[in-house]
Amino acid sequence: MTAFAHYPSLADRCVLVTGGATGIGATLVEQFAAQGARVGFLDIDEAAGKALARDLARARHAPHFVAADLTDVVALEAAIENVRQHHGPIGVLLNNAANDRRHRIEDTTPEAWDAGIAVNLKHQFFAARNVAADMQKAGGGSIVNFGSISWKLKQGGMPVYTTAKAAVQGLTRSLARDLGAFNIRVNTLVPGWVMTEKQLRLWVDDAARADIARGQCINRPLMAEHIARMALFLAADDSAMCTAQDFVVDGGWT
Repeated sequence: MTAFAHYPSLADRCVLVTGGATGIGATLVEQFAAQGARVGFLDIDEAAGKALARDLARARHAPHFVAADLTDVVALEAAIENVRQHHGPIGVLLNNAANDRRHRIEDTTPEAWDAGIAVNLKHQFFAARNVAADMQKAGGGSIVNFGSISWKLKQGGMPVYTTAKAAVQGLTRSLARDLGAFNIRVNTLVPGWVMTEKQLRLWVDDAARADIARGQCINRPLMAEHIARMALFLAADDSAMCTAQDFVVDGGWT
């Protein structure tokens, strides 16, 4: 059986995961709880969030779930405060929440554009702004913004999503500069095409598998746990001098 890294610095640390009820986010919650962290997670999917919290209730610190629409900044900040009151000051932020719904240029209304930016980019800034004060008081912290290789591959069929994900890297570098004086690290974790239940159900067909086989250097399925293991490293003190960088986990596609 393969043994993966244990990070003592994550034990008892308060970790906030956005979009943590399903997919990559749920694996992040599981992996950080297994490290002994105090995990709080937010998601609009209340049923899935509550079910995950129940499943992990026997962890060293039972994860704390808060149902919230992260595109509503007032609701987002209230949810973060709820986690803070339950688990203490936030030392790690994983800005994972996103929605890669496919959409055509001709169908993209101004309202759809704003909604796509809100779910894929806007909340990352406001979540980071909210937790920065906790990290500053603690003498440091780690913010991990989640990007995507989709725009690097010039992927079509979802222009708002790819625009937002490209912008995440600019956000990361800007925040890294402004927050670095307080020993707050900000990095972008850039996943490839992760074989979550949603992706397999909606978009991964034989043609998609052929694209993956051509694109990835390692022709094996990219799984949520591969992304989580990089997130653990970026959250832990082991990555103390890593900031303003992109950490790509895509099997060598880009």
